[in-house]
Amino acid sequence: MKKDILTMGIESSCDETSVAIVKNGREVLSNIIDTQIPIHEKYGGVVPEIASRNHIEAISRVTKKALEEAKVTFENIDAITPTYGPGLVGALLVGLSYAKALSYAKNIPLVGVNHIQGHIAANYITYPELEPPFLCIMMSGGNTQIIEVKSYTEFKVIRKN
Repeated sequence: MKKDILTMGIESSCDETSVAIVKNGREVLSNIIDTQIPIHEKYGGVVPEIASRNHIEAISRVTKKALEEAKVTFENIDAITPTYGPGLVGALLVGLSYAKALSYAKNIPLVGVNHIQGHIAANYITYPELEPPFLCIMMSGGNTQIIEVKSYTEFKVIRKN
């Protein structure tokens, strides 16, 4: 019998702190999001320093809630997968540093995830039967791209705006 693989994704590239527990790369067991939208609204946009500080305040709480909702513990997690870029440097550092500390303390492998490739991989959750190759239109923040997804790990940017 094949063992299920559980990953803990940590996302902190801008103004939301998110932790998800995903089974076999396709089934979301939990996805907890702490948004900062109300905090930044009064400034007319995201303030990087404020975003970073709010990630620090939220990340442990969000992680605990994600584990609880998925009904798992760190002992069940096979890999920790934080976003490493692109994004706001300070915000990314919070998530990545937290993930590195968890990885070290719990002896769980760490696998950094490119933010843009993470958006592409989200399609595998929405469409479990989807397999490369395919074309993908990716829009996130200031990034708009048409990407040829050649395999799970090979991408070619056809057009970037």
